[in-house]
Amino acid sequence: MTSSYSADQIQVLEGLEAVRKRPGMYIGTTGPRGLHHLVYEVVDNSIDEALAGHCTHIEVDINADGSVTVTDDGRGIPVDTHSRTGKSALETVMTVLHAGGKFGGGGYKVSGGLHGVGISVVNALSEVVEVTVWRDKKVHLQRYERGIPVTELQTKPYKEARTGTSVTFKPDTQIFTTSIEFDYITLSGRLRELAYLNAGVKITFTDNRLELLKSDTPKVESYNYKGGIKEYIAYMNREKQPLHEEIIYVQGERNNVQVEVSLQWCTDAYTDNVLGFANNIRTVDGGTHLEGLKAVLTRTLNAIARKRNKIKENEPNLSGEHVREGLTAVISVKVPDPEFEGQTKTKLGNTEVRGIVDSLVGEVLTEYLEFHPAIADSILDKAIQAFKAAEAARHARELVRRKSVLESSPLPGKLADCSSRDPSESEIFIVEGDSAGGSAKQGRDRRTQAILPLRGKILNIEKTDDAKIYKNNEVQSLITALGLGVKGDEFDSNQLRYHRIVIMTDADVDGAHIRTLLLTFFYRYQRSLIEQGFIYIACPPLFKVERGRNHEYCYSDREKNQAIAKFPANANYTIQRFKGLGEMMPQQLWDTTMNPETRKMKQVEIEDAAEADRIFTILMGDRVAPRREFIETYGSKLNFTDLDI
Repeated sequence: MTSSYSADQIQVLEGLEAVRKRPGMYIGTTGPRGLHHLVYEVVDNSIDEALAGHCTHIEVDINADGSVTVTDDGRGIPVDTHSRTGKSALETVMTVLHAGGKFGGGGYKVSGGLHGVGISVVNALSEVVEVTVWRDKKVHLQRYERGIPVTELQTKPYKEARTGTSVTFKPDTQIFTTSIEFDYITLSGRLRELAYLNAGVKITFTDNRLELLKSDTPKVESYNYKGGIKEYIAYMNREKQPLHEEIIYVQGERNNVQVEVSLQWCTDAYTDNVLGFANNIRTVDGGTHLEGLKAVLTRTLNAIARKRNKIKENEPNLSGEHVREGLTAVISVKVPDPEFEGQTKTKLGNTEVRGIVDSLVGEVLTEYLEFHPAIADSILDKAIQAFKAAEAARHARELVRRKSVLESSPLPGKLADCSSRDPSESEIFIVEGDSAGGSAKQGRDRRTQAILPLRGKILNIEKTDDAKIYKNNEVQSLITALGLGVKGDEFDSNQLRYHRIVIMTDADVDGAHIRTLLLTFFYRYQRSLIEQGFIYIACPPLFKVERGRNHEYCYSDREKNQAIAKFPANANYTIQRFKGLGEMMPQQLWDTTMNPETRKMKQVEIEDAAEADRIFTILMGDRVAPRREFIETYGSKLNFTDLDI
């Protein structure tokens, strides 16, 4: 490092020091989600180069030492001296917050990424960062440690006319104290999504952690979708029965806002699956682009239904819910100055986008359906069928609504409620059968923990229409106990009676099936429950290893073997295998599974909603062939003793 010490450097240190002191402000959390966000920040820079038309291939490598390298064939970060900082543009980008090419307006027309915090935050939160830039037949290298440059910018001649940037970083264990181990499935899901959203960009993903892979060769996947979001729809619907083979596609640009929409209806689906993206960010909480799409779909299909005499003059319009039944759709917008709203900043707020989506999609969709009357008829027939089924369900539904609206509504008789009326501290355990319910009721903290035993298995929501759902006693009990309201209504977390809904089933095949049925119910009936983090899975122990007065609870075969290994070779010990929760004494159930101080619980997340939707269709849907194929493909690769469905 140079010995000169100037005001410029102090300013830079202060900027990145703030990131290290309060990392949560910049990446949301220092848990797994924030850790993976570092990769997305670096990849987003390469995607921005692709959006600007300068990059076609991005390589993402998890290295053997756990660090990550992202390499692209873009223009390469500029290395000439920055007029304001007096340092190279590269060092400025790496060490000054908000110093990227996205903020001046000249560098990028549209850029991805959620927080816009850029690579300087990755630099601040990494133990080591090494950057390589290829430009003008030269290669430039610089190394940083915890945000501070530890070498000058080194420049060497380079024979080839290569351009691009490569960033290698290793997250700092001082910041990410729980773990810095990247999850392959989490990263591959996001990289695949980015490849679908940016047609023609090739992303190669390699995992070089051979020890972790238990393999002699790295794991390599390549994502490259010339068809973009049309291919995304095909991927999501590949286990479903499409109503029309051709995927409807709309693309256009107005006022610098780019809009892409893909649509396909399926015969064997009773809900819609509409994914929205703004600047490559999945907008979980919706926004103006989704509002525009839903409005134009409803208006256009009603207009065509009246034109084709599917709806008579005196009959009411079809609602949006009926029009979208069985629809899989992706809408991706690229907005020059995005405004993200909501607690998690995943709701698009730009009001102008609603009108742009509405007019662009309206024109193309109307023209398409007029030229393809058979497709229009099949979509409308399904919507009208949905309308009639909804009428049949309405009577059953009113019963549920009246029950939940009346303050004196009778809660299910088998619900053992908690005394607290504050949902934020209340939790409900959904258990199977009366024996487990008995142990749970005796072992619980009555002030904050409620118990709802279910008799038998609830309906498979994937195969059932609304009328049957509302008539089912177990489903009615669930809806009433949780204060859920009615499917299709706007989800209102204020009506929710418990902020932790815990699925607590036996650690066997039946328990796994019930857990999957419940997850299917929540996913299809009120997905917001999962998206907003209200659903949890309890993790009861599988074994109790006991020797004399000492005992240890074990949650897997591996933990059991580790516990046994602690004993001398000739010591006596006993192993108790818990097949069901009913076998556990109330105190045992409290100590291991229900006590907030000692229990293990998994929060259910939907990191990749499209993949979740596809898996639910395979495992719980009507068609046997895809399910058989799934089991044959993955069955041999899974260790069924540790399988957690």
